[in-house]
Amino acid sequence: MFNFTEQQKQEFIDALNQIMPYGKYKGHRLYELPGHYLAWFNRQGFPDNKLGRQMALVFELDHNALKHLFTRYFVRS
Repeated sequence: MFNFTEQQKQEFIDALNQIMPYGKYKGHRLYELPGHYLAWFNRQGFPDNKLGRQMALVFELDHNALKHLFTRYFVRS
């Protein structure tokens, strides 16, 4: 079993709920981005910053069909 710190848990939740600041899906939460869009970034390279790390995490969840396991952490607007 994994023992994650509270900070790691919060960073995970923050990644799921991060708002995409630019592009075709500007204004959408990262967990709402379609798999093909995340896969494109995976092929081209994610930005070398916090947003890029968050997008890479959400890509892995989407690619491995795990996003549905984390719906309780999604912030509804």
